[in-house]
Amino acid sequence: MRKLSKLLLALSFVLSITTSSYAVTIASWGGAYTESQKLGYGDPTAKKLGIDINWVDYSGGLSEIKAQKEAGAITWDIIDLFAFDTINGCDEGLFVEFDFDKDFPAAPDGTPASEDFFTGMPSKCAVGNILYSWNYAYNTENVKGTPKTIKDFFNTKKFPGKRAIYTSALTNLEIALAADGVKMGKGGELIYKRLEQEGGIDRAMNKIKKLCTDPNGGCVFWSAGAQPPELLVSGEVVMATGWNGRFFNAEIGEGAPIKQVWDGQGLDYEYFALVKGGPDEANAKKALAMMTNTEMLAGSAKYIAYAPWRKSSLEIIKAGEPWYKDGKTEMMPNMPTAKSNTKNYFLVDPFYWADNGTEIGEKWEAMKATLN
Repeated sequence: MRKLSKLLLALSFVLSITTSSYAVTIASWGGAYTESQKLGYGDPTAKKLGIDINWVDYSGGLSEIKAQKEAGAITWDIIDLFAFDTINGCDEGLFVEFDFDKDFPAAPDGTPASEDFFTGMPSKCAVGNILYSWNYAYNTENVKGTPKTIKDFFNTKKFPGKRAIYTSALTNLEIALAADGVKMGKGGELIYKRLEQEGGIDRAMNKIKKLCTDPNGGCVFWSAGAQPPELLVSGEVVMATGWNGRFFNAEIGEGAPIKQVWDGQGLDYEYFALVKGGPDEANAKKALAMMTNTEMLAGSAKYIAYAPWRKSSLEIIKAGEPWYKDGKTEMMPNMPTAKSNTKNYFLVDPFYWADNGTEIGEKWEAMKATLN
């Protein structure tokens, strides 16, 4: 009897460890963005479903999840991704395909999810999370004058000093052409038309190379979203491209001496994908459906100036202004989708980058190698 009791005790101990150690694991971009996800909808979802949700940082792309799959040791359940990565990952069978209106809840008024999200998804494996902007900001204490256009970002004669730019070609080519005189067109269509023409990519890369090798300029490459505000505050650079929500949190949330310039911004979308064969695909799917409902997506905007993907979420924000966590800052004017912020912008084209990203990436890295 004593042996049986010890055996039962041992089994209950093992079961308690197994049960308590489970958590849905989400890979995202870290910093203020992940904090907004955790507080806005991650923690509330975990509480309602009675599960743990853990967040891990990564720097984008599919290489890590591919390595996990090849090793037969997948540890991530959900990944926050660029649009073109959802396309490529879906094509490669890394992610679960959704039956959208079945897998995601309708809006409070009954509008199906597929009609409540701003546009269709780039792949069957994607569900929208936020709309954000690739734009630039400057350190108000280190810049004499007021940069107002995307051309000013490249104007090292008028605004000398180093610039921080994203480590890959994504959006750098677009802003380079805009600064070089190419008109945006509707949603940036003329920018992409020029990139697809002979010499378009070279023209854009030469513009970046000129900036990086200019004695009055120079480039610092960033890969994590927290870096651009940090580089500006430290004085290592005078201007930096980056994500509008990170700049907003540094300026409004932390009082940093930086100011955003809403010209030539790249309006982009961020998505979640559900990893096929993840540690607990079923619970992860439930968590994903809840995190992307109307109320939850609106909740993330309390912590960062990214627009939620659902139209119905915006109605919640409008009705609850001032919506920011400080209780005094209105969020709608700070959204990348605000009318005053979209006078000259391009929509980042996921299909262009899915089709051409690998080839452009090789050319971009070869160009960067010549800067040393």
